[in-house]
Amino acid sequence: MHTRMTGGYRAFAVANYIFLTVVTLSMFLPLLNVIAQSFSSPFAIDRGDVLFWPVEFTTIYYQYVFQDASIWRAFGISVYITVVGTCINLAATSSLAYPLSREEYVGRKQILLLVIFTMIFTAPLIPEFILIRELGLSNTLWALMVPTAISAFNLIVMRSFFMQIPKELIDSGRIDGAGELRMIWSIVLPLSKPVMATVGIFYSVMNWNTYKNALYYINDRALYPLQIKLREMLITDDIVDTGNDLFSNLATASPQGVQMTVIIVATVPIVMIYPFLQRYFVKGMMIGSVKS
Repeated sequence: MHTRMTGGYRAFAVANYIFLTVVTLSMFLPLLNVIAQSFSSPFAIDRGDVLFWPVEFTTIYYQYVFQDASIWRAFGISVYITVVGTCINLAATSSLAYPLSREEYVGRKQILLLVIFTMIFTAPLIPEFILIRELGLSNTLWALMVPTAISAFNLIVMRSFFMQIPKELIDSGRIDGAGELRMIWSIVLPLSKPVMATVGIFYSVMNWNTYKNALYYINDRALYPLQIKLREMLITDDIVDTGNDLFSNLATASPQGVQMTVIIVATVPIVMIYPFLQRYFVKGMMIGSVKS
């Protein structure tokens, strides 16, 4: 049955579309400007001619970035942190979320309260720094992965999902003689692909964008992840090897072009992961967050 929209509803719909369009453009246009600058000549950038479309198209900045060994090293470190760190995150989070989701485990409510407490009150920087140093993690990549092994929010999402697994499945596994680890591996994890993909995306983005811990705990420039390398390039104009004839005339004219290019290089890889996990992501968010 067709229903007519009232004048007030129609006005609200129009205002809503305008608002969402403005919000979308406010997020998309800056990214478009960054992309345009990464493909524009340094002279066009210096003149301020670049807005949302490349001016005097060139790929010189991408040639420079992909031939810079320090950027590739930082890129490799970020990939390593993302892959290994996410595996650590998923293993640690699922290992704690599963027992917290089962009613038969004693003390689970008290432990959950402690987890929630960390969401409200975080550790001060100085004690955290001293702890990392005393554990011998300073100036190692473990300092970027171990302290953030479990996120309280992701733990609650995963726990909520585990609570939806029928208790009868767990009981049947026990009757068949399966231990807890066997049940997690053979029953729980195969049923948990949606939430594992959802939480995995959250952790992957967090690890790829790791910045604070790297800034505090890493002093060796050879261990800088991509985000710290990007910071180094953004705060200094000394980013180009002036002895390289291929780039000395162009790239030195506008370091901003190299900076914009590194931003694109740092953003695209993690964005490309989402389409492959989208179907699990949507289902995991709906089940893991809405139900409890």
